Parts: sequence; C-alpha cells; structure tokens
Amino acid sequence: MRFPHIILKTVLLLVTAAATSNCSLKLPAQSAQVPAQKPQKVRLSRIVVDSTQLESYKAFLQEEIEASMSKEPGVLSLYAVFERKKPNHLTILEMYATEAAYQAHVKTPHFLKYKQGTLGMVQELELIDTDPLIPALKIK
Repeated sequence: MRFPHIILKTVLLLVTAAATSNCSLKLPAQSAQVPAQKPQKVRLSRIVVDSTQLESYKAFLQEEIEASMSKEPGVLSLYAVFERKKPNHLTILEMYATEAAYQAHVKTPHFLKYKQGTLGMVQELELIDTDPLIPALKIK
C-alpha cells in the first residue's frame, strides 16, 4: 500500500517548502491558547420588566454587567437579550466558574445596587439552573 507513504511525502514537502520560503504554515497552537474555563454554574434568568421603566432598567443592568465582567474573574458570562416582539421580556445567560463565585457575585456592591435599584421594575423573575451541552465551550 503506497497511499499513506505518498501522503507522508506530500506533508513533508509542504512543511519543507513553508520553512524555506516566505510563506508560513499555520498549525493549531494549542499551548498558545488559554483553555476555556468550564463553568460550574450556568443559569438562565428570565425577567419581565415594567415597560414604562424599561430604559431605566436597561441602564442599571448594563452598569451591573459591565462591572461584574471587569471586576469579577469568577463571572465568565452575563449575556442579556431582549425579545423583539416583547421588548420588556429578557433572558440573561449567566456563567460562573464556581458556586462560590456566584455567591460572591450576589454580595458585590454593583450587584446589590442593581438589585435594589430595579426592585420596583421587575414584574417577574424566573431563575433556571441548566446543564450546558459543551461546558468548556468559550463564548467568543
């Protein structure tokens, strides 16, 4: 069987050509990439906001998410989306490195400011703990 031998020769020729010319052969650099952290707590927060206070709610939420993502290494993702047909309905994908990171998050000054500031705006809140299909998948 000469087929595997031909493939090996072709690969060797390509690598040699790339090494001796100005072109570069890009191979996956596993060690250069930071491995995705597997979250231990993944939750969906489904929220209905009083539509007359939606803009104020969004301001509180944006401030809280930005502070959490920049100040808390255990907060891996807080991704909020609003429904197009019902703009006062939103879902937040929350990902935390550990349960302890989540417990620390809900005690931070920025989270407490959000929680207190939006208390009268939130009409419904449903917290759904989930199991991700690919836990180590990193959101780009």
